[in-house]
Amino acid sequence: MTNENVRTGVWFVGARGSVATTAVAGCAAVSAGLHPPTGMVTETPPFAASRLSALPSLVFGGHDTAHCPLPKRAEELTAAGVLPHGLAAAVRGELTAADAEIRPGGPQSGDTRGDEELIAAFAADIRDFRERHALARVVVINVSSTEPLPEPGELRLPPSSLYAAAAVRAECPFVNFTPSTGLRTEALMDAAAAGGLPHAGRDGKTGQTLLRSVLAPMFVQRALSVRAWSGTNLLGGGDGAALADPAAAAAKNAGKERVLADALGHTPQGEVHIDDVPALGDWKTAWDHIAFDGFLGSRMILQTIWQGCDSALAAPLVLDLARLVARAHEVGMEGPLPELGFYFKDPDGGPAGLSEQFEALLTFAERLRETA
Repeated sequence: MTNENVRTGVWFVGARGSVATTAVAGCAAVSAGLHPPTGMVTETPPFAASRLSALPSLVFGGHDTAHCPLPKRAEELTAAGVLPHGLAAAVRGELTAADAEIRPGGPQSGDTRGDEELIAAFAADIRDFRERHALARVVVINVSSTEPLPEPGELRLPPSSLYAAAAVRAECPFVNFTPSTGLRTEALMDAAAAGGLPHAGRDGKTGQTLLRSVLAPMFVQRALSVRAWSGTNLLGGGDGAALADPAAAAAKNAGKERVLADALGHTPQGEVHIDDVPALGDWKTAWDHIAFDGFLGSRMILQTIWQGCDSALAAPLVLDLARLVARAHEVGMEGPLPELGFYFKDPDGGPAGLSEQFEALLTFAERLRETA
């Protein structure tokens, strides 16, 4: 059962990026019956009675500093093999409608506004979107490029925190699908708590770390000692360019390393390296090399290769999170939602292994069913 008559807003930070474009196009395609909801956990039987927002009821908008319209961006993603041929044309109306709701982000080069002015402007955009479309609520989701973590003593908020502050001011739940700071400052966490808003994050778990959250508990459960765990990522597109910055890459890798530390109980030797390969576009290859000890000290190796399209992996998760957090807000849940750790590298508490995280998510779905 879904909330058929309740319209829910989804406000993307990074609304003209690959993930947001794929999510908008995908939502329209699934709603029209053009494609099945592959990858959407909320479309599986355990969530059928959770009274989530129906996909056709989602209304999209957002902020971005980019200017390429969504229909054109969808055409580019089609040429890159991310979207199937013909889809951009089939859902052009929905893409155009969403693009009309995208407002200028910031701060951009030459912008002299301070943090307070930017937060006020962003919050006003979100409130206007909610009121014009008579939306029951708006979930703000950060899917923008990874930013470096702020330096100690930094006086200004990073962009992701400006948008998070705007969400809180507009009384909207916030989801941080990136490794960026977002709500994770003491002042913003306090403000979200004071506003009674649910929030979830951080850093969507789509590929390499998804596999790590499955394999690491396996080693623990079989009493095998992991000595080293090294990884390499090759990727292009906007993510690859952003992560070419060592500071941004460090923010990304922190979540990958946390999964191993939490699941194994220690941090093994080895690092994750991220290489920007523009020719790969939105496609990513990730290798892991795991050195572990078996019985009587026998030394063994496991190697994995993950090849996938980041946007196609992320978009169904983003739609899931929009629906789950909207429903949490509807029933009065507040604060961090550790039950949604299934979706994140660096979640707000809860278990580290994917199996346990999935059980927590199913329990969350049951709570949503039982709450009026």
